[in-house]
Amino acid sequence: MTARDTVLVALFAALTAALGLLPPIPVPLVPVPVTAQTLGVMLAGCLIGPRRAGLAMLLLLMLIAVGLPLLSGGRGGLAVFVGPSAGYLAGWAVGAFVIGLVVARFNSTSVSLFIANCVGGIAVVYVFGIPVMAAVLDLPLLTAALGSAAFLPGDLIKAGLAAAIAVAVRRAYPMAGQ
Repeated sequence: MTARDTVLVALFAALTAALGLLPPIPVPLVPVPVTAQTLGVMLAGCLIGPRRAGLAMLLLLMLIAVGLPLLSGGRGGLAVFVGPSAGYLAGWAVGAFVIGLVVARFNSTSVSLFIANCVGGIAVVYVFGIPVMAAVLDLPLLTAALGSAAFLPGDLIKAGLAAAIAVAVRRAYPMAGQ
């Protein structure tokens, strides 16, 4: 890794952690709150490429694991990795990587970035999150999936917002993502 890679990984880990300062929004009947931190996952994938985006999320998860309260609501420590949101957290690293892969294969229009965010930042994160939440809470998979549907409107808004921000950043700083 170059010094630039290291800086970008740390920057997007910090950005995602900072988005955790916004208070979580509880969802009725689902023990996993809506947070702004998936916006950081999407921005990393859109702006710094698959490898660095995945590493940024892994760095953040390692900092959380050692006890830093970097998750929304001031949560941190190993306990969050055995709770209902553990799968969603694991999905952040893979999701950011997938977003970066999709963005690398297509041009950086707002539509392609939105689609990349929906694929990596929503679908991939849900593929990790829903089964783990179902297992931890001893719920049928379909029940967990239906409960997670409450996250979709906010996640779609974050996907659109991340796409718009990424287009603006790429326009202002053409080297972004290289």
